[in-house]
Amino acid sequence: MEYRMVTEGSTTFAAPVQDENTQFPPGTAPVFYNTKMEFNRDMTVLLLSHLKPAEYLDSMAATGVRGLRVAHETGTPVIINDRDSAAVAMIEENAKVVGGDIRVNCDDANRMMCGKYFDAIDLDPFGTPAPFLDAASRAARHFLFVTATDTAPLCGAHLKAGIRRYFATPKNTEYHAEVGLRMMMGAMAKELVKYDRGMEPILSFARNHYFRSHVRVLNRVTDADKTMAEIGFVMQCPKCLYRAEQKGSLLPKSHVCPYCDAETEPIGPLWMGPLQDKEVIASLIETLPSMQFGTAKQMDKVLRQLLAEPDTCTFYDYHVISRNIRVSPPPMDEMIAGLNELGYSTVRTHFSVTGIKTSAPLHVIEEWIRAWNEELGLP
Repeated sequence: MEYRMVTEGSTTFAAPVQDENTQFPPGTAPVFYNTKMEFNRDMTVLLLSHLKPAEYLDSMAATGVRGLRVAHETGTPVIINDRDSAAVAMIEENAKVVGGDIRVNCDDANRMMCGKYFDAIDLDPFGTPAPFLDAASRAARHFLFVTATDTAPLCGAHLKAGIRRYFATPKNTEYHAEVGLRMMMGAMAKELVKYDRGMEPILSFARNHYFRSHVRVLNRVTDADKTMAEIGFVMQCPKCLYRAEQKGSLLPKSHVCPYCDAETEPIGPLWMGPLQDKEVIASLIETLPSMQFGTAKQMDKVLRQLLAEPDTCTFYDYHVISRNIRVSPPPMDEMIAGLNELGYSTVRTHFSVTGIKTSAPLHVIEEWIRAWNEELGLP
């Protein structure tokens, strides 16, 4: 196997050489090192520097870079696991160089998590985390971190696959990125509550090709009940952009669109509660400049967006609204300022460059956009 030395954060390690000309993900090296997940790993290291768990399991490690970095950059005791012997051999060699409290294990992730407990567990599979959520939900003492790269099923583009894997109905709407994240988190909650456990999201976000959620695991029956109360549905009108939120039930209630009298369609069940612990996010923003990250500028931007976003369960794409009412889209900053002046909390969202999170109802947004066009005399 051909290697090259790579530095991420403040950690230098040997990684297999990939053929960059092949389709993503590169398939020519025996062990896969995904350069496109550096932001994801940077966020994990930053968060763990704040949470300080007693131990951290990197359950499907591949090259082991995430676990190596956690050990080196946060001082957390780490167990790095992969079922592939070639990957484990590489991790062992890197662990000798990187140093820190690192144990390396070669096993199937589900088998390793059955009968053992870990303070923090990280699931970062290639594709869906669904087959691993049951074991992880039992084995995680205090923290569970999950990545899903099967964005098409989660966002409704591959409907049947999404239903099979997550036992929920997605829909390919303009806010599908948020649906995908909340659907994954709904599956996490479902697995935890069946063991009388609950969850509290700490840091959750969507990127171009994956969803990521870090949650605090809570261990009382009352926590499970509170978690169930945060499960629900987005009721989407099939004829217009109207949507309503319902939570606290696994059965969607009949709801009629107030604009076009159409019966709304349920999306879910989804996690309908907050996505972030805002106090932790604020602390991470303060800590970020003191640490070494290759994606620090992106991290700062995203963290500030997460801190500002309200806890609404969908967002509006103002280009889609403008197109729907057949007018020109206004400048985003001008529209955000206008809605805020009307008393509606409105900010950009990390989910989409043309998306806004707002407390304003749809008709208010449409009226503001029409008024802006009329004021400028636009057709």
